[in-house]
Amino acid sequence: MASPAIGSAAGSCFEQHRKSVSLLFYRAVRDLKPVWMLEDMRAMETFCWEEGDAAGRRTYTPSEALLYAIVHDHRAYARYLLNRYAGEALARPGERFCRCASPAAPHLAMAIRYDRRYILGLILQESHRIAGVPSPPTSSSSSTTSASSCADRAGCFHMEDGRTPLHLACELLRPEAAVMLLGSGASPHALDRDGCTPLDVLLEKLGHCGQGGASGRQCLDHLLMFMPKVRFKMKGALRREPGRWAPVLGEETYGYLTERRPAPLILAAMQTVLRQLNPETFPDNLHELPIPSSLKPL
Repeated sequence: MASPAIGSAAGSCFEQHRKSVSLLFYRAVRDLKPVWMLEDMRAMETFCWEEGDAAGRRTYTPSEALLYAIVHDHRAYARYLLNRYAGEALARPGERFCRCASPAAPHLAMAIRYDRRYILGLILQESHRIAGVPSPPTSSSSSTTSASSCADRAGCFHMEDGRTPLHLACELLRPEAAVMLLGSGASPHALDRDGCTPLDVLLEKLGHCGQGGASGRQCLDHLLMFMPKVRFKMKGALRREPGRWAPVLGEETYGYLTERRPAPLILAAMQTVLRQLNPETFPDNLHELPIPSSLKPL
């Protein structure tokens, strides 16, 4: 029988080996090594300690590898993983990668946080292919129709506030990510646990000492294009403080958000056009619209 000292030494050796291989794989993805090389490394068995199985072996899952690809913007590897392993790449990773209490996987949130727009588009396309989405709404009921779409339910954020990916995009002032989510079916009326919509999150940023700048304004414009019905928690606050909010939002936008004037003609037209686009083929169908590129949100 092996002595405790020998067992401890063996465990230490296994742990060092595991960390060494993990670091090599991490660096290889960071250095944008070829996909074939990364796949060889990913499938390499590494020693690690598992409860009840001291000499357990495991490989990196496609889900865990995709997280590395997102962090380092390895587009070719992300595309390969999503195409080759389908749902496995978007499954929840192991606890060493994500200890969030949410049952959802963190890939979508990670792509937004790191502003990986290309990979974000790949994830949304694959999510649609796996889960399927309803046909695009043709009335103001879009908030209920699209609320269950992959763009709303995918992704944890390591926080217990019930925010959707669109909330996160607005909080981080990511206009491109916001419009990709909206076009893919994310509901602009989704509520977090405090009853705040993505618009509320964005208004808090815009109203706090002028934060946001051009990116904040773009986020706001994109949200309004997908919001034929304006419903948000801070509407009362806007109405009570016109002197504060009108300069921040502009008279026209302020009047629209407080329902004191109708939507501008261009905004109303874009809301009608965008409601006809299929979330499964967004943004390709957006680029094909026969309208000036300056009017397209992407």
